[in-house]
Amino acid sequence: MIFEVFAISAAFVFGLAMRPLGLPPLVGFLAAGFAINALGPSVGMPANTGPILYHLAELGVLLLLFTVGLKLKLKQIGEPHVVGATLLHFALSIAIFAPVTRLLFTADWMVALLVGIALAFSSTVLAAKMLEAKRELGVFHGRTAIGILIVQDVLALVVLAIFSGKVPGPWALLIFATPLLRPVLFKLLDLAGHDEVMVLTGMALAFVVGGVGFEVIGLKGEIGALVMGLLLSTHPRAGELSGSLWALKEVFLVGFFLSIGMSGLPDWDALVFALVLGVLLPLKGVLFFLLLVAFRLRARTSFLSALSLTAYSEFGLIVAAGIPAAETFLVPLAIAVSVSFLIAAPLNRLAHPLFERFERELLPFERATRHPDEQPRHLGDADVLIFGMGRTGSAAYEALVERGRRPVGLDADNYKAKAHAEAGRNVIFADAEDSNFWNGVDLGGIEAAVLAMDDIEAKLIAARTLRARGFAGPIVSQALYEDHVGMITEAGADQTYLTMQEAGRSLAAHATDATRPPSVA
Repeated sequence: MIFEVFAISAAFVFGLAMRPLGLPPLVGFLAAGFAINALGPSVGMPANTGPILYHLAELGVLLLLFTVGLKLKLKQIGEPHVVGATLLHFALSIAIFAPVTRLLFTADWMVALLVGIALAFSSTVLAAKMLEAKRELGVFHGRTAIGILIVQDVLALVVLAIFSGKVPGPWALLIFATPLLRPVLFKLLDLAGHDEVMVLTGMALAFVVGGVGFEVIGLKGEIGALVMGLLLSTHPRAGELSGSLWALKEVFLVGFFLSIGMSGLPDWDALVFALVLGVLLPLKGVLFFLLLVAFRLRARTSFLSALSLTAYSEFGLIVAAGIPAAETFLVPLAIAVSVSFLIAAPLNRLAHPLFERFERELLPFERATRHPDEQPRHLGDADVLIFGMGRTGSAAYEALVERGRRPVGLDADNYKAKAHAEAGRNVIFADAEDSNFWNGVDLGGIEAAVLAMDDIEAKLIAARTLRARGFAGPIVSQALYEDHVGMITEAGADQTYLTMQEAGRSLAAHATDATRPPSVA
């Protein structure tokens, strides 16, 4: 019990300490893992702590990938810029990291090749966690990054099969039959209700059907969890299921980051290895940026996607642990992965300001022809601009139409924008944080703006940019938290409403209207 108290306290203290520094808590959890590893024996750390923590971490990863799958669309994985950039980056990364490892750290070319392969992958957990925290899993650059990571996971399966001798058997072909499960999965979710049974349904699909089920047929459990999420992504309650698993997933993921930090204490050679790879880390992002631009994506999308992928992968630890030839690099790789997380996490937090800072230098890399999903759009004859077409934005859109206004909705999720357009609504794909959108949009006919996005940074940028562009009409925004109200108002909004508070007031108004006054004698 003493160790459990120590571990939870360390995660809490180190995670909380990151807040004033503007860093995500996961950086603190990594530091806590190293502290536990160093001090654990002195506080009575049980011998089986590592395996238990690793098991909890694995559950967290499965839940994370399951919820990521709930927000994806299957067809995006096969897009040319996703598959092409992944394969080319994989080959080029091995060509860089393997010779460096051979030259500086080992005389064995096979070991150098394995280390180079391990370093070619990007962290699925870190990228998904950071994109989710910024509510960017559904936007175009977020979907691009996740699609690349999924293809990398498939490559990882092939690598493990080749070098560990664990070649998937014929049962692995059953993965092509998984779409047949969709009607059953939909029915299960329909029957799950809205309480703890829904949480158990998500856990069963992620852990049992996806995790254990796929391992039984010779595939990675992580892929199984992701596939289960993908199969349910078109269900109307997919978002609700994802939300119900949020807190559970976050708790388990604390175990993941602790386990990375506890992988081993470094010696001098491991520190040198991690330092060299820290210096080389920007090459990973530069390669992704250049490849995505070559596939006709704009500089902004390429930069944001590349930054999400600029971290070494926890898969490197799996390679080192599962392939005897690479076992000597287990601790050095753990330190290198941790260092890359420490670098990548704060950079991803500042992704949009960083692009604005270097936009002038990055724009010349764009190709003359652009990706179809990123063509500039016009606002037509709209007189009200709505940013974010989720439930709140959609309700505002319908209310404005009923009042005879001509709203236009903007959403950074191209699939969501397309679905709205197919339903007959005037909704276009655009990102409020994209300077290219603001540079080309004509606001002349817009009389009012509604900010209905969830992300606070997107709301602040939209309000500031509208005012900077000379927009003098009213800006009305929703806010999820009370401490956001002042920030949004200061950015330029005229009126800011707490979503839940306004829902309560609306209910009270309906109740009042439905109550008949007592008859007068």
